[in-house]
Amino acid sequence: MTSDEKHPIAAGFVALVAVGLAVGLLLGVVTLVATRVAGLGGSSDTAAADSGPSLYLPTPVPTSSSAAAVDQPGAAQSSSAAPTTTAPAKKITLQAGSASVASMQRIDLSGTYPGGEGSVLQVQRLGDGKKWEDFPVTAAVSGETFSTYVQTGRSGVQQFRVRDSDSGMVSNVVSVTVR
Repeated sequence: MTSDEKHPIAAGFVALVAVGLAVGLLLGVVTLVATRVAGLGGSSDTAAADSGPSLYLPTPVPTSSSAAAVDQPGAAQSSSAAPTTTAPAKKITLQAGSASVASMQRIDLSGTYPGGEGSVLQVQRLGDGKKWEDFPVTAAVSGETFSTYVQTGRSGVQQFRVRDSDSGMVSNVVSVTVR
């Protein structure tokens, strides 16, 4: 009697493991080739090129109006000459949609902020202590304009303004009577 005839279960198990290893190895090679052909497997050349950030935003740097002066050859330079400013003056203008509203009625606030693109404006109200208090509302500047609304239950003349959170610049004051 041979050893295969003595242990047929062990021989079948060994054959099953050998077939499983062969099939697994074959499937692994096919998968590797398929990913390379499809471009899914990164080589060291493409991985280095793709490893950088997908979006680059430079850090904002403040500019000054004197940096805009252009040196012209042959022109006399004078330290007493005032630099010319061509940029529009930044000024926040605010307006209210209504001069008088009922208690808790919507008060529309809108305005312009030239050069303030992307700024976040904090709505403020003049409090009882005659001190400006942040209202829980902000407005974002887009296309040099902004709009938002507030609601208040305080009756009487209420005064509002907006403040640029970054620069500290404030708008004109608008008054709305709440009845």
